[in-house]
Amino acid sequence: MVRPTLKKQIHNMQDAIKETAWKQIAEFGAPSLSLRAIARALKITAPAIYNYFPDRDALVTALIIEAYTSFGDSQLAARDVVPAEKLEKRLRAIGSAYREWALTYPQRYQLIFGTPIPGYKAPLMEVLPSSARSLSALVSVIDELGKASKLNAKNYPAIKQGYEQQFEIWNGFAGDYGIFSLAVSMLIWSRVHGLVWLEITGNMPPFGLDGAALYSYEIDSIIKQFIKE
Repeated sequence: MVRPTLKKQIHNMQDAIKETAWKQIAEFGAPSLSLRAIARALKITAPAIYNYFPDRDALVTALIIEAYTSFGDSQLAARDVVPAEKLEKRLRAIGSAYREWALTYPQRYQLIFGTPIPGYKAPLMEVLPSSARSLSALVSVIDELGKASKLNAKNYPAIKQGYEQQFEIWNGFAGDYGIFSLAVSMLIWSRVHGLVWLEITGNMPPFGLDGAALYSYEIDSIIKQFIKE
């Protein structure tokens, strides 16, 4: 049995390693992540760091889970500030929080939604609980719109045959939502992700003073398309 004091020490060192890793990613990029460089920055021996993370991939997985958890917390908090019956306002709040979180934590956003690390493959069942939860705020609002007969998604393409089980596994971690709600949510996510990705990578189209105006325009477009008047 691990003593409480020792558990706290391990937890604190793991946090320090992750914090240093984020700084390294911000400065040099995710592909350059190095346990030895982190050990030097923390003034511990290279072998010692392996007591906390057995290899680079284990650290990357921990960073991904941490990023998804932070992102999910932000999304759920934005949703829950708005009364449950105000579905359009909830959707707007979630959309605004999405961009704000990405601009606040660009390295975390790029790690979970884009930047590949050579040789790394995320362990699906370790990452899925936090990744599924991170989009559950959006899916829950779309699901409620459907139940209220306010979701406008006529002629939406059917889910590709054979993918139903993957959607069901996702639901097992995020909540009991309809597969159709998840499918619509994924399209909405891809649209806001596209604009946010362009903005944080410095490739935003030249419309408006910054990305806020174009992003707001897209949120308006999504709401007009998917919510019945």
